[in-house]
Amino acid sequence: MALLMENQFRELPSDKAVDTKLFLNSVSYLPPFFDCLGSKVFAPIKSDISGNITKIRSVYDKDPVKYATLQQILEAEKEAHGTDWPKVGATLALLWLKRGLRFIQILLQSLADGEKDENHPNLIRVNITKAYDHALKKYHGWLVQKIFKAALLASPYKSDFIKALSKGQEVTEEDCMVCVRQFLVNYTATVDAIYEMYTTLNAELEYTV
Repeated sequence: MALLMENQFRELPSDKAVDTKLFLNSVSYLPPFFDCLGSKVFAPIKSDISGNITKIRSVYDKDPVKYATLQQILEAEKEAHGTDWPKVGATLALLWLKRGLRFIQILLQSLADGEKDENHPNLIRVNITKAYDHALKKYHGWLVQKIFKAALLASPYKSDFIKALSKGQEVTEEDCMVCVRQFLVNYTATVDAIYEMYTTLNAELEYTV
């Protein structure tokens, strides 16, 4: 669980404002999560997350005071880009980034909840499928969906996934899930806050790729 526990997300303030610098520092450690899934088919999600983090950081670095929170970035871009917004800049990058983050969240929560295929309890195919269906599938066209369906057949054993998350350390599944639940507390709150922000600002988009 070293991959997650070494870079936990901070607790949000009462107004649920997401500090841009802290957020970027935390999410920058997440792309290797997709290496733990084994299949190279997940590489595009990893690449997409990395690219979107870079795009958001490039905007933030231009004026860290002006863009201190993610909401300030979205509001500034809305004012600057007019009718082109929200399909521009850091707003679009965060739109896709939050979907990748939701995928991770649902996958980990499903594992922590003990959801499994009773016929193949050491596979995490059920958990990955749930995460993909809820977080990404509706935004993918037929071809991309077909590619990811094939990737599910190559999903790793739960034991191998846990070992990869733990950076090769031998940990029990029970100890691993304790860490997962701890990680999910602030992580889920952050992802939920970003989704709520997009709803409030009417910045959500439904197009497929």
